[in-house]
Amino acid sequence: MARSTYYYKPRDPAKNEEAERLKRDIMMIFKKTPFYGYRKVCKALQDQGWNILPKQVWRRMKKMGLRAIYPKPNLSKPRKDHKKYPYLLKDITIDHVNQVWATDITYLRLRGGFVYLIAIIDLFSRKILSWRISNTLDNWFCIRALEEALLKYGQPEIFNSDQGSQFTSEDFIKTLEDRGIDISMDGKGRALDNIFIERFWRSLKYENIYLNDYQTVPECRAGVKRYFRFYNTQRYHQSLDYKTPDEFYYEGFSSLGKAA
Repeated sequence: MARSTYYYKPRDPAKNEEAERLKRDIMMIFKKTPFYGYRKVCKALQDQGWNILPKQVWRRMKKMGLRAIYPKPNLSKPRKDHKKYPYLLKDITIDHVNQVWATDITYLRLRGGFVYLIAIIDLFSRKILSWRISNTLDNWFCIRALEEALLKYGQPEIFNSDQGSQFTSEDFIKTLEDRGIDISMDGKGRALDNIFIERFWRSLKYENIYLNDYQTVPECRAGVKRYFRFYNTQRYHQSLDYKTPDEFYYEGFSSLGKAA
């Protein structure tokens, strides 16, 4: 007889039931707040009456394959040899449409990995002009988003981005320079340079991504598309006198045309 068989002691059914209940409670907290790390999950469990330590929660979440949503590093890693462009938005007043466009890339967590999302925004109206989702950080999906925005909405006077390799690639820069668009890039350590699109990422994630828990790329793409439509055409903005970005954009565009 094997020694393990001889010394085996049956598990207490009550402990098994308690472990399953803990697992369910952790999953419920994580579904509601997927941006919580194990320490905050532990605090939420303690508030529910669990006598548990952070290390125990960490072990349980690791076993369950749960990890908090957090900013993935190096989305904006620059190329070492790229040309340096100045930051052009300091002290300027943005007072009309197509004056300044800005762009950024964020990541969206799905089951088993990430996808990356780029969006281009008109800073005056907050309107999202174009977007693309990709499962890689190649620059092609950024160029496609830029080309779509230029095709549909004309062109800006200034285009602002960070110094990520996607935005400093030769093809991306050439698309802007060929049209005579002034290129502006955020400086190192200037976290607020792209504040408007950063605020948009927060709205997107809290109002759509975290609530829907998309599992596949097609599902995520369809859900994000619905949110962009809602954001542009229905979501009121206090800073826009409670108008939607579409209303503000097209009113501003009409005024600009009349002034011209």
